[in-house]
Amino acid sequence: MSSSNANGKHPPQTALVLQGGGALGAYQAGVYEALANTALQPDWVAGISIGAINAAIIAGNPAERRVERLRAFWEMASGELQFKLGHPQGFARRALNEASALIAATAGVPGFFTPRFPPLPAEWPAELGQLSYYDTAPLRTTLMKLVDFDLLNNGPIRFSIGAVNVLNGNFAYFDNREDTIGPEHIMASGALPPGFPPVQIGSDWYWDGGLVSNTPLQYVLDHRPPCELTVFQVDLFSSRGTVPRTMADVLQREKDIRYSSRTRLNTDLSKKMQALHSAARRLAKRLPPEMCDDPDLRILLSHEPEEPVAIMHLINRCMHYESNSKDYEFSRTTVEEHWYEGHEDASYSLAHPEWIDRKHADDTIATYDLAGDRPRRTATLGSAIGDCI
Repeated sequence: MSSSNANGKHPPQTALVLQGGGALGAYQAGVYEALANTALQPDWVAGISIGAINAAIIAGNPAERRVERLRAFWEMASGELQFKLGHPQGFARRALNEASALIAATAGVPGFFTPRFPPLPAEWPAELGQLSYYDTAPLRTTLMKLVDFDLLNNGPIRFSIGAVNVLNGNFAYFDNREDTIGPEHIMASGALPPGFPPVQIGSDWYWDGGLVSNTPLQYVLDHRPPCELTVFQVDLFSSRGTVPRTMADVLQREKDIRYSSRTRLNTDLSKKMQALHSAARRLAKRLPPEMCDDPDLRILLSHEPEEPVAIMHLINRCMHYESNSKDYEFSRTTVEEHWYEGHEDASYSLAHPEWIDRKHADDTIATYDLAGDRPRRTATLGSAIGDCI
């Protein structure tokens, strides 16, 4: 926690909040590159699943190496799928992406996971750590190579990731302010069943945090420091979409809703709670003196006034060629496109007048979704993608 300045206030802090979403996580890497280009470094990174992996690479490297290490991970993950798709449109592009996803599902992803062979029959008993279609041992090797865990645990960035206890279903956060983080914590946060096996930490077993909540935003808001806070909330699934017209559309839309809906819920709930606390303090000033010691009033006033929170909401928007397989489609072209879109969305939002001119009173939470109307140009990117990754 930062020390207060001469005015008794703590310096502002920046949090980077990263949702889960598999192959879509390259979008988050592009967002971080745009932030790094402005010399804007996070004081706190929090993530779920692929967001936990990206967060670990950021917190576990010095500032000057973070983009390089993120690039190394995403180039490795798309390393065996680096065929260039060009920019075909419509059904042709979707067919190529489906072929790429099939390759990942069949052969695995370099540095991430490999298929178990032969696969376990549904009723065949096995050790809990073996109950999955894929083995994530390659991810441990990758994390040890790309993340400095001494720096992650003892460095300047707060690091928080979420997972779910397999036996009791409770959500758990691993935070470097309270826990010593190792590769197993990050692997647990991304252990989505039945594809990936649960990960043992101590005597407990954990699965992907996305089973309960795919974004750590609520954790950040509930545990935020006593200072003005800027949050970059990077979502990989959009809650907004179009009416499905095919069964493929239905499957994709269901996945988007399932993994995106809690972001808006968390923000709205925090806004309402903050507004209620502010209303209670205003009402207390108008009450007669004899009610000042009322125990119910003391409970209402026990919540101290909060500093303002500004949330820049950056959302990966679904491309026309994507389907339900988009979170395990790791072709090099698609990874580059997601990186590019994240970079452009963040750059556009940071330069937006509404963001630059924002002013907030204490006890307010304001959310900005500024990149939603930015034109998407991936069909004609050409060499521009290579400038970002």
